[in-house]
Amino acid sequence: MAPAYLATIHALRRAARWAPAALFSSGIVAGDKPVLVRDFVRSALYNPNHGYFSKRSGPVGVLDSAIRFHKLEGRTAYMKHLDKLYKMHDISWFTPVELFKPWYAYAIAASILRTANLSVPLKIYEIGGGSGTCAKCILDYMMLNAPPKVYNNMKYISVEISSSLAEKQLETVGEVQSHLSKFTVEHRDATDIAGWGCKDPQPCWVLMLEVLDNLPHDLVYSPDQVSPWMEVWIEKVNGSSQVCEVYKPLQDPLVSRCSEIVGMNEENPSLREKLSFAAKGLVSKVFPKPRRAWLPTGCLKLLDTLHQTLPSMSLIASDFSYLPDVSIPGDRAPLVSSKKDGKTLDHPNYLDAQGDADIFFPTDFLLLEQIDHHCSGFSKDQMKRGAFKPVKSRRTIILDSAAFMEEFGMPLKTRTKDGYNPLLDDFRNTKFYLSVPTHNKK
Repeated sequence: MAPAYLATIHALRRAARWAPAALFSSGIVAGDKPVLVRDFVRSALYNPNHGYFSKRSGPVGVLDSAIRFHKLEGRTAYMKHLDKLYKMHDISWFTPVELFKPWYAYAIAASILRTANLSVPLKIYEIGGGSGTCAKCILDYMMLNAPPKVYNNMKYISVEISSSLAEKQLETVGEVQSHLSKFTVEHRDATDIAGWGCKDPQPCWVLMLEVLDNLPHDLVYSPDQVSPWMEVWIEKVNGSSQVCEVYKPLQDPLVSRCSEIVGMNEENPSLREKLSFAAKGLVSKVFPKPRRAWLPTGCLKLLDTLHQTLPSMSLIASDFSYLPDVSIPGDRAPLVSSKKDGKTLDHPNYLDAQGDADIFFPTDFLLLEQIDHHCSGFSKDQMKRGAFKPVKSRRTIILDSAAFMEEFGMPLKTRTKDGYNPLLDDFRNTKFYLSVPTHNKK
């Protein structure tokens, strides 16, 4: 979440110590078989019975009306207003699309309208549509600004894993009667390729707003600076409710692929890398330092599915590029956060998540770009085959949220009286990723 409303319990964090073999009580791990970390994360967030996003009350807030920024004096007034909203709704967080409605979604709609091929009916998929605010605002924008035939013939499909949020989206979009004939909700897991049916070669748009941060991740571990990476599994201890981590050699295909994309097991290292590795080997014998890294295997699986089923898609994703004050160890480590009585508690261990806590990860946008190209058929191996640079099938760009909003949005609409703009000033840890197909098809 944005720094402005992310509470940190510093005393708890200072007291926390990471113990790989520590025991934690967990009702998330079902059965006696070990599970990969990504399965633990998926259950903690999306299990229909106890998952964080499956509860009827829902962690995602909905504002009764748009914030009138031009009537607020400045940052202090905005923060007081935001604090009041959080206490009033007693929810975990408001998404940017909710806080800055309708302007945030309008900017996305404008970017689509500016670049879409309007000779074919406009089709938009939104993965994880939250409360439906983005869908409604984009449909509003198209109704008001697009040629009538674009709005009349368009389709907007929300793919939502949470049944309670799927219901909420229909309710939100249904506030404008004419939108309902264009909008559908498909209650399913977007990473499951079976749910997409046959391949659709027609152009379409896929939106993922604050989705990547909640996709399941895997965890790999090495006891020192030079030992091979191992997968982290979670298993129950002697059939009890307590769980602990166990480490196994890399064997899961998704984990192995993701580690290759990240470059964790580079083959044919250079002389400099060999010397560095030898030096690390000497140091590791005297001062062994365990290593941990979180791998976005959920993102890899989702983009794999999308590229196979929607090969002509254009993708817009936005998310947090870094998270402040993360105490959980490892590269790309998540923040585990729960809220009670209007107060936010950040947990020192991911195993603390028992369905009552959000688990959200920072997005490495350069790695996202690598995964996107990999899933579209472009790989690092192509760079080694000859002198000519291989042609990628995607054109991609990474933009700070402020740059995206200044290009496609209306920043004046979210500015306070004294010039402070929370959308541009408080969300500096967020970025947009745009990926469109080229004509370089095999």
